[in-house]
Amino acid sequence: MKARFRLALAGAIAMTLAACALRTPLPDLHADLPAHWRNAPLPSDKLGPAPNLDSWWHAFNDARLDALIRRALQQNLTLQQATLRLRGARALQHQSGTQFMPHLTFHTFSEPDPAARNSYYEMGFDAQWELGFFGRGLGNARVAAADLQAAEADVTAARVSLIAEVARNYVELRAAQARAALLERIVRLREQNLALVEVRLRLKLAARDDLDKAKSALAQARADAAEPAASIAQAQQALDVLLAEAQPDSSLAASAPQPTLGDLRFAQTPADLLRTRPEIRAAELKVLRAAGELGIARADLWPRLALSGTFISATRVVGDLDHVNKAIPSFGPLIDIPLFDWGARRDMAGARDAGLRAAVLGYRQAVLEGVAEAESALAQWQRERARADSARTQLELADTARTRTQELQRIGLADAADRAQAGIAQAQAQLQAALAQRDAAIAFIAVYKSFGGTLPPLAMQ
Repeated sequence: MKARFRLALAGAIAMTLAACALRTPLPDLHADLPAHWRNAPLPSDKLGPAPNLDSWWHAFNDARLDALIRRALQQNLTLQQATLRLRGARALQHQSGTQFMPHLTFHTFSEPDPAARNSYYEMGFDAQWELGFFGRGLGNARVAAADLQAAEADVTAARVSLIAEVARNYVELRAAQARAALLERIVRLREQNLALVEVRLRLKLAARDDLDKAKSALAQARADAAEPAASIAQAQQALDVLLAEAQPDSSLAASAPQPTLGDLRFAQTPADLLRTRPEIRAAELKVLRAAGELGIARADLWPRLALSGTFISATRVVGDLDHVNKAIPSFGPLIDIPLFDWGARRDMAGARDAGLRAAVLGYRQAVLEGVAEAESALAQWQRERARADSARTQLELADTARTRTQELQRIGLADAADRAQAGIAQAQAQLQAALAQRDAAIAFIAVYKSFGGTLPPLAMQ
């Protein structure tokens, strides 16, 4: 008898040690990343104070944009939905955390005996504690943690997209308003030029072809002037949706200067994407969840162990009422051992293992795509900055040419037609500068999105 007891005790101890030691390790998520960005602006030795990375849009120095983003963060419906889903995920994680804690329930029921002569009213307590051995508890914890953190990543992604869309549409709106004003100015200058050509034609100083060209240019200018209205309406409508407001914001109807950026420099490595980009974080959490599901599937190949206890009190309500009430306690282990379905459980474990391997590959793919998107965004921003610099240079030359034409007209070496042409050239240069400024700002916003909502360290020179 003692030998059997010792053998059973040794077996129980061995199973307990195996149950505690069996766990599914997390795979290595090492990613080979370049040490530096190929397309980032070159570092500068003279850098000013860095803007707040949590409020990157302040780099535009536009109070109206700041106010719009604050309202959007408070009112946007998509962000509110993601926040509520996060709240639900937290509740589910709490529920998952109680699965391997002791549970106590109270119950009552009545039951007649088979002879239908007596009836009993029973009440009692049931207690059960599942131990979560063989990696089951760890697997459940990983799945719950992955679901919760995935919901947090969804909130971050929604916030990133919201801020970027508000900023982009605001930039589009101000650029369209600037284009509208400049194109209207070009129309007026074309009208003046047409009137001058008509006078020159009457004086036999111009040909009929000159008049036709002036009329065609005026018609084209009027057609171009009608285009910004649609862009203005589209941007305003998009902002209304992002702000969850049914009525348009009347303050946006008035023209305002375009948002401008200073000379920004980056000081971040590609490895920082691993902690800032929501898509990479989501792929990492898929690996964590897949590892948890694999751990649960492997735990299902082993016995399921729990401790159980009951305390029942029975009272006869029909029959021999003099019968004394009885209370019966019981306590013991619960063991659930897979037998005939062990093969199906093994197949499930194999499927979960394949799912984990696929999740690891998905993580590596997300890292590569994130680096590629960031490099493309940086390259585009560099190109747009160069184009904006060229447009500003052309505008300076156009301003100089117009000033020179005015001086020449004052001393009689140029006429009103020359002055009108110089004014048109200046307005067209201003239009190109406004478009280049818009595209550079949108490229900057794309860089922000590619980094996942937290820009690398910036500095303004």
